Amino acid sequence: MSDGDPSLEEDVPKPLLVKVEENVFTPKITTPIYAGGVKLQHKRTDLAETESFLSDSQRNDLAFQQLFQDGDDAFHETEKAAQEKIGDIHAMSVLSNYQDNLSQDMNTDRIVMGGINNNPSLTFNDGVRSIDYVLVWESGRNDATTPEAYEQRRIFEQNLEHDGLQLEREEPEGLYGLNFVKIHVPVDVLRDYSEILKLRMPMKDGSQLRKSGRTNAILNAALYISKFSAVKTSNFIDRVEATWDKFISKIRVDPELFPERRHRLTAIYSKDKEYLFDTTSECFWTPSIRSRIVQFILDRKKFSKPGDDFAFGINRLISNCTYSAAYPLHDGDLKTPGSMRYLLYTEWAAVSKCLKYQPLDYVKDYFGVKIGLYFAWLGFYTHMLIPASLVGLICFIYSAATVYSNKPSEDICNYNSTIKMCPQCDYFCEFWDLKATCLQSRITYLFDNSTTVFFAIFMSFWAACFLELWKRYSAEMTHRWDLTGFDVYEEHPRPQYLARLAHVKRRQLNVVTGENEPMVPFWRMRLPATLMSFSVVALLVLLALATVLGVVLYRMSLLGAAVLRHNDNVLITYSPIMFTTATAACINLCFIFLFNYIYQYLAEWLTEKELLRTQTEFDDSLTLKIYLLQFVNYYASIFYIAFFKGKIIGRPGEYIRFFGHRQEECAPGGCLLELSIQLAIIMVGKQFINTIVEMMMPYLLSWWNIIRTIGRKRQLKSPLQWVKDFKLVDFPNMGLFPEYLEMILQYGFVTIFVAAFPLAPLFALINNVLEMRLDARKFLTCFRRPVPQRVTDIGVWYRILDSIGKLSVITNGFIIAFTSEFIPRLVYAFTHGSLEQYVNNTLADFNITVLEHPPLNSTYGGTMCSFPGYWDYKNGKDYAHSTWYWHIIGARLAFVVVFENVVALGTIIVKWAIPDMSGELRDRIRREAYVINSYILEETRARSQAGRDSQGDTTEPNWNHIASLSGSDFDLAAHGDQEDLAELRERAAAARPPPDPAGPPVDPAGPPPAPV
Repeated sequence: MSDGDPSLEEDVPKPLLVKVEENVFTPKITTPIYAGGVKLQHKRTDLAETESFLSDSQRNDLAFQQLFQDGDDAFHETEKAAQEKIGDIHAMSVLSNYQDNLSQDMNTDRIVMGGINNNPSLTFNDGVRSIDYVLVWESGRNDATTPEAYEQRRIFEQNLEHDGLQLEREEPEGLYGLNFVKIHVPVDVLRDYSEILKLRMPMKDGSQLRKSGRTNAILNAALYISKFSAVKTSNFIDRVEATWDKFISKIRVDPELFPERRHRLTAIYSKDKEYLFDTTSECFWTPSIRSRIVQFILDRKKFSKPGDDFAFGINRLISNCTYSAAYPLHDGDLKTPGSMRYLLYTEWAAVSKCLKYQPLDYVKDYFGVKIGLYFAWLGFYTHMLIPASLVGLICFIYSAATVYSNKPSEDICNYNSTIKMCPQCDYFCEFWDLKATCLQSRITYLFDNSTTVFFAIFMSFWAACFLELWKRYSAEMTHRWDLTGFDVYEEHPRPQYLARLAHVKRRQLNVVTGENEPMVPFWRMRLPATLMSFSVVALLVLLALATVLGVVLYRMSLLGAAVLRHNDNVLITYSPIMFTTATAACINLCFIFLFNYIYQYLAEWLTEKELLRTQTEFDDSLTLKIYLLQFVNYYASIFYIAFFKGKIIGRPGEYIRFFGHRQEECAPGGCLLELSIQLAIIMVGKQFINTIVEMMMPYLLSWWNIIRTIGRKRQLKSPLQWVKDFKLVDFPNMGLFPEYLEMILQYGFVTIFVAAFPLAPLFALINNVLEMRLDARKFLTCFRRPVPQRVTDIGVWYRILDSIGKLSVITNGFIIAFTSEFIPRLVYAFTHGSLEQYVNNTLADFNITVLEHPPLNSTYGGTMCSFPGYWDYKNGKDYAHSTWYWHIIGARLAFVVVFENVVALGTIIVKWAIPDMSGELRDRIRREAYVINSYILEETRARSQAGRDSQGDTTEPNWNHIASLSGSDFDLAAHGDQEDLAELRERAAAARPPPDPAGPPVDPAGPPPAPV
């Protein structure tokens, strides 16, 4: 019995329960996983169709009989035939509910080998050894031809060869002095560094597993039981599912081009346990793994003689111009079939395929987990935008259909009072007629009506559901891509981190890796870097706020400009607020893009100064800095319009002035229309400009790279793949950061201010459908192939998304309460029963004698003017807020409290109702871990027994004691060295209660040493 891992509670697993529906081996996924473009669901074999007529008790009896049956005894003939066809390993793979097809599982291997065969430039000149990495230097460049550069290259390449890498140097003719160093990783190096990097590698197929013992019985039971459907469906449900499958097949990825992957169990690679892995397979070490290992070596090799602690790493050599580039190769050309690159380019990156699902498994295999997870998140986010877009579009259509039945806007359009509105500025603004804002009031109604509250509540729940469903979907993808056991603390230190601490003598033991690493001095290095980083970020935030202030001053001055008052355009003359809002938003957008580049450069520099140990810590810190700066940069002007503009402007006769200017006023219908204009211009304009920049910048950088290398009048043409890839742009150091940042900022527009712009989800959906394919096209055509990186999730971006979701509840509540006119209309309708005379109720009449700077040469002959607000005349020039004003304020605050609590309660219920991981997936992970450990322990026992038999030792180890160890000791026994098993047996024997009731004897020698 185990006292730790619940999956090891019994020596015999429990694959059968009283009800077949509760069987953990039975596929029960009801929601499709659009991982590889194919809905993942288990399909019964013909044998299972026949055996489905068995009763539940008969199935249990047969399965138990199979479970306890010895693997070498006679077995059911039908089951034997099935096992000969698919192998015992299928029993473990069905735990993940993936369709088993060995020929389909090898599809990538065939494409990889086909790419090599179709393109000889992917191998060394011998045509056998693959090119895993390429280094390039230019003999025509002065910095690369100095004696120091030659010596650095010689030492660096010598160290690479000393580490086991194989190099082949070549200088093709007609390439203007470009020198290429091709790198191949032999198997011995792959074995060593796979163990160092703790790579999880696939275990052997079932045909290579041992055919005897209790492990085989476990696998047989799992295979047998998994063939029965857990849920019995009616013919009607089957017809509905068939119709749905036929419809959804139109947008699925073609299964013939991208066959669904068979899940293979993996374990952390160890040379001592190499018999568990199929290392003889041609594609056991994939090109992604090979390039990752080479990159790890290149980042840590020295290029000078001892004495210079900073002289290591390929990045340092590239920055010194000793080398010009270092990159792994694409597996083929974009126009030549037979490579994965060509297949992804034609079937995934094509804009014509934008309505189809993505082949995420193949994207992950080609680009690595990090990029694959980005496209998985982007696809999931885009799918989730569909219901939000539909609801927002329905709300907008309803608003457009009822715009002429809105009583307040119709009253404004038919306003016939002899009292005109007070001037909007000093001296140059004339008294104006409220009827002139008829069009503006009708447009405002499109965004400020009863559906606004409903849509805001809906989007708050949508944000909560999006995050919870993403966690659930991410758990499925994490298990599918075998990232469950990955730990970021196993990451090695960054080379830049070690270089900056090379002079530090004080060391400390890393309890995770067991290595002595330099300790960062707190007072001399850590604290000054942190204070400097905080100060510069605060300064940049103030700079962004100062920009917003400058735009506000522009709007104030433009409102009083005489040029607007003498314009022939009636819309500009009588509605200067709309004109100034549109122009100010465009100016603000230009400043936003200007500051983006400044923020990004400074954020990278500050983060490098903070001495962060791992790449994950570096990326998270950089992400938080840049997002904070971008948040202020993009949203500051929007927050100003939503919550500050027109709130404290004063009244005629007592205007609150700013630098001698009257503050901006909202239109009679409130500032919601201006907020919508600002949102639309910044959001849509940002997406449009970003799309153009993202697509044009790589081509411009590639063009500039070629001109810098060979000159403007020369052309670099060659059929060799490593030459073609040199012409591409190096994958940026920021990696996927700009892509994530763009989507997260968009998510903020979709959620934080959605009450003011219900069409935001629709614009985001249209953008993302194209963005997904344009990003894929950009990665395949413009960039060199990136080195794969292994991650478990989207990192700090999830915490940012969660914070945005919480902030959106607050902002939408305040926008509805204080920016829109929903609450005043609601209170008036509740009090008077209708909205008759509502417009007159929102206007207060002032004597024109109270105006401080009346308009010059006015033709208005009245003595009173109207001003939006709730004011009562007291005496002389004294006015005060009316009782109705305080009723409105109380209602606004009450709405905020009710709205926040209702939405918060709803989101809590949503989070409770949607677990982060399904119970079936949790059981599947635990069961797979048990099967893997059982198999490893069985293989280790067999090999240990064979070794003793060959030495004449017939002593049988007490394996029952080993099996009774706790989860951590069990893992040590399964994955540790064979000589540790004896110590574990002794520990297990010592842990047993002794038969003597007086208590256990005291061992003067102390407890046995812990296993290494």
